Amino acid sequence: MGITPLSLEEIKKMTRACRIAADTLNYLEKYIKIGITTNEIDELANDFMQTQGAKSACLGYHGYPKYTCTSINEVVCHGVPDDTVLKDGDIINVDVTSWIDGFFGDTSRMYAIGNISDDAKDLIETARQARDLGIEAIVPRGFTGDIGFETNKYVTRKGYTTIKEIGGHGVGRRFHEEPFVPAFGKKGKGERLVPFHCITVEPMVNQGTDQYVEFDIPGSSIKYYHTADGLLSAQFEHTVLVTDTGYEILTLP
Repeated sequence: MGITPLSLEEIKKMTRACRIAADTLNYLEKYIKIGITTNEIDELANDFMQTQGAKSACLGYHGYPKYTCTSINEVVCHGVPDDTVLKDGDIINVDVTSWIDGFFGDTSRMYAIGNISDDAKDLIETARQARDLGIEAIVPRGFTGDIGFETNKYVTRKGYTTIKEIGGHGVGRRFHEEPFVPAFGKKGKGERLVPFHCITVEPMVNQGTDQYVEFDIPGSSIKYYHTADGLLSAQFEHTVLVTDTGYEILTLP
């Protein structure tokens, strides 16, 4: 299926969806502390999106049962909110996608719970920087491999690994569209970046091995993943509009 660029009016709608998603993560900042459960985070995120006139795109997506994904410590992505209580030293990624007026805004970020280790702090900062370096590699009609090359180069130089098989994606009129945006690649390879189309850049960075274990989510075709060695994983995600001259990040805090 070919990629259809967004019109100016559609870009305005997409910008609004992304603003709500980013504002949701900002809103959660004051609540994500020691003692809160991931179910409570999930409900808070949903309540906020509703006050903005948006809905969670996650609920019911391929049977997914919650409003957000909450991935703690060794959970790479798609962690399902439940009654787990966050404790001192945990790290958690919260991934939200808002849907409003036919468009999807997708973003995630890490939260540190209480006093986290220096190793965890370094991992989180590496994941943030890897995302940003990937975004900086975006040029109109460039390649997804350019993004993956920059993220993986930085991560490996820091002594960490990137998840190869799971990554970013096109987003806009649909939750997940072409192209696949990897956290690993070669310059000039992969799929072309289409001007006035949105993608997510979301490298998943592991302390140890890049291997992972897949788990079923009851009633859903979506899976969640743990690092194979039980070490920590971190991720940051932005939705980015590819323009005719460069890019614009739509989910800035």
